[in-house]
Amino acid sequence: MTDEAAKAYLHAKLKNVREVLIWKLDGLSEYDARRPLTATGTNLLGLVKHAATWEARYFGEVFDRPYPEALPRWQDSDGSDLWVTEDEAREQIIGFYHRVWTHADATISELPADAPGHVPWWPEPDVDLFTIVVHLLNDTTRHAGHADILREQLDGRTGFAARYEEPIDTAAREALRARIEQAAKAAERAHSAAG
Repeated sequence: MTDEAAKAYLHAKLKNVREVLIWKLDGLSEYDARRPLTATGTNLLGLVKHAATWEARYFGEVFDRPYPEALPRWQDSDGSDLWVTEDEAREQIIGFYHRVWTHADATISELPADAPGHVPWWPEPDVDLFTIVVHLLNDTTRHAGHADILREQLDGRTGFAARYEEPIDTAAREALRARIEQAAKAAERAHSAAG
């Protein structure tokens, strides 16, 4: 009983963090949604595509409930799930993620927490549904954190939902950043003097 209650709780959290990931695209131009914002090319729409692809895989083939649309084989993963081509529309990627949610939610709801699964790309491949729910919640939360930082770099917006957003106080942010920079430089000087 505890496992089922915990599964339901974690499932609700997964649903929330999925929405956060999508919200990070709100109001962005096509370029800003897709452009590489790190040295490795991490981008906001690519994070959504990646999360969708792997959620489909984990709640699909791992539990012998294949996602009904074609997915690249995990053995052939070439990183193409981490970015979006010019031929892939934003709405297409978001629609894909929403369809994945429906499929994944059915798997989570219909199977017991201890339902066996098999993750062939893991060193210890035999798992249960509870483990995969925790894994996907962790992974999606991690990517939502990436998205939060990327979005802040673009236009300063932070947070996890529009309803909690506060107006950006540029002066307060600049003052805080300057204070943190000053502390970092002071620590470096102290470390260099002691070394």
